[in-house]
Amino acid sequence: MIEKEKINFEKTIIVGIVTQNQTEEKLVEYLDELEFLTYTAGGEVVKRFWQKMDKPNPKTFLGTGKIEEINLYVKENEISTIVFDDELSPSQQKNISKIIDCKILDRTHLILDIFAQRAETSYARTQVELAQCIYLLPRLSGMWTHLERQKGGIGMRGPGETEIETDRRIVRDRIALLKEKIKTIDRQMSVQRGNRGAMVRVALVGYTNVGKSTLMNAIGKSDVFVENKLFATLDTTVRKVVIKNMPFLLSDTVGFIRKLPTQLIESFKSTLDEVREADLLLHVVDISHAEFEDHIEAVNKILLDIKSNDKPIIMVFNKIDAYKHLTIEDDDLITERTKKHYTLEEWKQTWMHTMGENKALFISATNKENFEEFRKTVYEAVRKIHITRFPYNKFLYPDYADAEEDKE
Repeated sequence: MIEKEKINFEKTIIVGIVTQNQTEEKLVEYLDELEFLTYTAGGEVVKRFWQKMDKPNPKTFLGTGKIEEINLYVKENEISTIVFDDELSPSQQKNISKIIDCKILDRTHLILDIFAQRAETSYARTQVELAQCIYLLPRLSGMWTHLERQKGGIGMRGPGETEIETDRRIVRDRIALLKEKIKTIDRQMSVQRGNRGAMVRVALVGYTNVGKSTLMNAIGKSDVFVENKLFATLDTTVRKVVIKNMPFLLSDTVGFIRKLPTQLIESFKSTLDEVREADLLLHVVDISHAEFEDHIEAVNKILLDIKSNDKPIIMVFNKIDAYKHLTIEDDDLITERTKKHYTLEEWKQTWMHTMGENKALFISATNKENFEEFRKTVYEAVRKIHITRFPYNKFLYPDYADAEEDKE
């Protein structure tokens, strides 16, 4: 009889702060996301700690009283890991480790760890390792206690480098080697992209876990890995897709997230090249998520960072089957109506209404709801780009209604 595999989750606590720039409501939302990240990485969040501060303490991130409270909780409950919602400086990480005897991670380290778990191809592994090395370099002294202070005394005087310097040199050499390796792969991928001919390229972009891979599988009849966890897709998948008789290339890219580590944007530059070189972007949004407007903002910010915000974009609001809105009872005169009470029809009349014709679609990739409308909109958008590039092909690809279904 096959035994069920038992997964041992690490007991974890997560920590955040409320500042002038981050309200309590915003913090709760970030900590919810951090809890999902922790679960994805293999941790079980048993408690949350947070503190109101004007700005983070430069020495220990939190105040000394809160650090002592966390330390006591860690000892009493055998906590193995603490995850901070914001990136800790090397000195903060070192100072906290001196007080609290357990693993101290921050959001960046956690995301890098998930990426390391998820990397399947040698290219993705190289990108993740480069990001980890860049993150690790300034933190070396805090990683191993035998490197904390320079050894001295009898037999230890004289020239030569300390252990910490040796380790730093090894990491710097490794970074240089990985950068060269990535440059080589970038050139290969650039040639691959060049060999795809003049087909129109469409890229799926969006926040992590919004259903991009599910949508890719639904349109392209592919078998891209899908899971209800963050960053299920790391490697870009490109498929030739045919709607009616119109062929085009569709790529599924890595999901974005708020507070995305800069090291990752740098090392995943080539993966993001698929987005840069696309002719059309399908921005997929999980409309069932309470904070989907923030997700849109985060994705738009990264598109701006990689200079891809000026491309034609179709907003695809996915998971309409899972959308639920709050309701107010007729006799409830106290509760104030907010966006969380909007029905789907009411949402369609908000800023989504001003996006222009066929620029906002509402679908369910799992149940294939409104899929015909989706296919038509994508077909027309791809056709427009194609006949601009090849005007003589106008008769080959007629309007959607008149186009023949592909017999493949």
